[in-house]
Order: sequence, then C-alpha cells, then structure tokens
Amino acid sequence: MANERTNTAKWIESRKRWQINVQKDGVRKTFTSAKPGRTGQREANKKADEWLAQGVVQSSTKINTLYPMFMDVKRATTSKGNYTPMEGRWRNKIQPIIGTKNIGKLTCGDLQTVLDCALADGYSRKSLQNLRADLSAFLKWARKNKYTTLTTEDVEIARSAKKGEKRILQPKDILVLFNVDTTNYRNKKIADEYINAYRLEVLTGLRPGEINGLEWIDWKGDRLELRRAVNVYGETTTGKNENARRVVYLSDLAQQLLQNQYEITGPKGSVFCISSLRHYYKRWKIYCTTNSIPDISLYELRHTFVSISDVLPEAQMKKLVGHSRSMDTYGIYGHALDDDGKEISENLNHIFEKLLKTQQAK
Repeated sequence: MANERTNTAKWIESRKRWQINVQKDGVRKTFTSAKPGRTGQREANKKADEWLAQGVVQSSTKINTLYPMFMDVKRATTSKGNYTPMEGRWRNKIQPIIGTKNIGKLTCGDLQTVLDCALADGYSRKSLQNLRADLSAFLKWARKNKYTTLTTEDVEIARSAKKGEKRILQPKDILVLFNVDTTNYRNKKIADEYINAYRLEVLTGLRPGEINGLEWIDWKGDRLELRRAVNVYGETTTGKNENARRVVYLSDLAQQLLQNQYEITGPKGSVFCISSLRHYYKRWKIYCTTNSIPDISLYELRHTFVSISDVLPEAQMKKLVGHSRSMDTYGIYGHALDDDGKEISENLNHIFEKLLKTQQAK
C-alpha cells in the first residue's frame, strides 16, 4: 500500500492534544502533540510526515516528469471541461516556477511562490483557489505513489486577492430581455431562437451547461429536476459539482415560458435544441449588441438571478442554485420539500412581477 497523508491533525478536547492517525504498508500509527494552537498541529503532522517519509522513493524525480503523469490520470478519469483548464494552469503558472525542481526538494515556499506570482499576474481569488486545488490534487497523487509527503496545508491565498468582478443585467435591461424577441443575424432582423433560454437563465439561475442539457423529461410542471449538463466540449456530465443534481422550483412566469417553448420544440428531446454552447454564446452576444444590452456573459445571467432574488431566505437560494447538499433521489428530494417548493415559487412570483411592473411603469 502506498504511503500517504491526506488528512491533518485534529484537536482532541478530552485529551487536550493534537492527534493524527496515518497508515503505511498496512501499519497504522498515531502521532500527537500537546502544544496549543497551530504549532501543536504542525508538530503532530511533522511527526507523521517523518515516519511516512522513511518509505518515500524516487524523490529525485522532477516535477516536469511527474505532473504530466498526474495529468494523464485526470484525462482518464475526468471530463475535458475539468482537465483542460488544469492543463492551462500547469503550462502557464506551475511549470515555469517548479517544473525543473526535484519532487524531494519541493517546499511549501515553492508552492506559495506559484500562488503569489499568479496573484501578481492578476489572478482573482477564485482563480487562485483553482490553482491551489490543482497543487493539492497533484501532491495527493504524488503521496499515494511514494514520491513525497508534502501537503499544501500551509500554503495560503493572500488576503489582498480580489474577487472577480461580477456583472449583472440592470432592471431596464431585464425589461428589454423580456419584451424584445428579435435579433440581427446575417444582416436580417429575426426572432431569436434562444430567447426563452436566456430568459429562463434569469428566472432560475441555471448554468449555461444546465440549460444546454435540459430535456423535456426534466420538466414536472412547477419544477425542473436537473439530471445533466452539456459542457462547451459537447460532453454530457452530471453537472459542475455534487450539488448540481437538484430540484429547481419555478415561478409562474418560468412555467409559462416553458409552456411557450414546449409548443415550439416539445414533446421529446432537448428543450432548447442548442447546437453547441459556443453557438449559444455567440447568439447571446449578438442579441445584446442588437438590443443595446451591456456585454455580460451567459454565466452572469445566473449572477443576475441571484442578485434579483437576494431577498429570498438563504436556504431557499442555495437549493435553487445548487449550493446545498443534494438528496440521493429526486423522488425523496421533491417530496420532502413540497411545502418549501410552493413557498419558493410564490416568493419568485412576487419578486419578478414586482420587478417587471416597476420597470414598465417608468
């Protein structure tokens, strides 16, 4: 069994000490420290690492050799939408700084330098979090294969890292979106075939990939049961994260929108018949230009929904946008939340009716 430490020491209040359990070649050992605070945690972790390090092999192998091996695993086990951005971060941010180093000489300081340089190059907090996650995943793989015992637990994202700027549609722009169906395409004014898709994003907070993966079997009257997403590479996945499979309750406006769309493309197959996400993105950009709507991304329509609906209770918002723990089946999830679902729908009705009536009166 490969040596690894994927956990960290925990404070045992009853014993007033830090404690960590690790396993190597079938042997399990416990290491402790009575020192308070992070000092004690680091001491216990260090004891565990030193014991595990006794079995480390091939520590002289260069990162340039190991990281491509790690990426081979990612390509074999994850979607293209997941590993392609990782490949870009490796080429642009990780390899230039630590690529030529031996894995055995790699330090937390080296990893911190990777993050700090990315910050200096303008990486947002979210991008830095993704970069740190890449490094953590690589080191976990390396520990399992006896190349190192290093972890990223002491590697931090600077407090000065800024959140990426999120743009949203303003109320006057939303009024345009819900009242203008036309766009210019190939020098002709035509009805935009994806107009209901844009509108549903604003009404529900669905991600573009979820809109692309939506099928008529997912629509259950007052709710959508999200089962899949189709990414920019045309791959069908279960969604961005473990919370992506969820029930989304619909306002009356969203239900009417889907009914209108059903008369166009129903009753089987894809709801919006999007040829590809790239084409969908392109058509949205053209619609915005044609109708003098600010140049925001399709994903920012999701941000628009969250901003409009910020008066909803936090628990309801998390269920709608997929930021809460998912139930095992839609049957259980939908049944357990029937009363809550009605309340969510009523709240959404009030929010969007008030928004559109207020703008129309101006």
